[in-house]
Amino acid sequence: MAAKGSLPAAAGSVVVPYGHLVGSERWRGSEIARGLQGKTKLIFEDGLGLVDFHLSNRICVLYVSEADLVAGDEFKRRLVRFRNASSLGGIVIVEKTPISEQYFSAVQKLVVLQLGMALLPVANQEEASQLITQLVSSVERLRIVCHSVITCFRKLKRVREQSKDHSSNPFLRKQCSQLAEASVFRTVQQIPGVGKTKALLLLQQFGSIHQICNASVRELELVVGQTVAKQIHAFLGS
Repeated sequence: MAAKGSLPAAAGSVVVPYGHLVGSERWRGSEIARGLQGKTKLIFEDGLGLVDFHLSNRICVLYVSEADLVAGDEFKRRLVRFRNASSLGGIVIVEKTPISEQYFSAVQKLVVLQLGMALLPVANQEEASQLITQLVSSVERLRIVCHSVITCFRKLKRVREQSKDHSSNPFLRKQCSQLAEASVFRTVQQIPGVGKTKALLLLQQFGSIHQICNASVRELELVVGQTVAKQIHAFLGS
């Protein structure tokens, strides 16, 4: 379901009762809504802006359909507008189908590495309803994960700005470099299959996220083993 360009980037404060789910009115009657019936307490509201579902007061879901992916870049502008305007923890659910699969790696890079949000693929709206039901029951754990991802993203953004402003000051340049290294380290840990040890090994070998993205499966395999190398390569869409 494509987002309308007239929607505000962020809605006002939304109060979500414990164990409930607040959905945008535009999803009423959809396959997702039908799949959620009887499994969670769903409340429809107008004025949620670009958000599709609120899992809690602080965590929300943005849904990107197969049609959104095929239609062009409007969904990207929607995600960027949300991230720039909102402090909520965002989870992006994306339909990964035989038709939309060719666009998926680019979406992963945008959502996870550039916007600092969590991304979860589904095959269709029925599967999405099952996933959202699980997310509602795990909302506290999700809050911690989303907070960690957003923190890393904001630190990276501050580091870039500081690096530009203080490029002539050697002390501040070193301080920015140290902050950047820590933020990049945490970001690499968000890649599936990569923990602290593997993140350190990857950065020691390749030096940057960009170089990790460009590495072949064989090059990654020499550092983290075959299984994790394939996971990294698939995730980053190298």
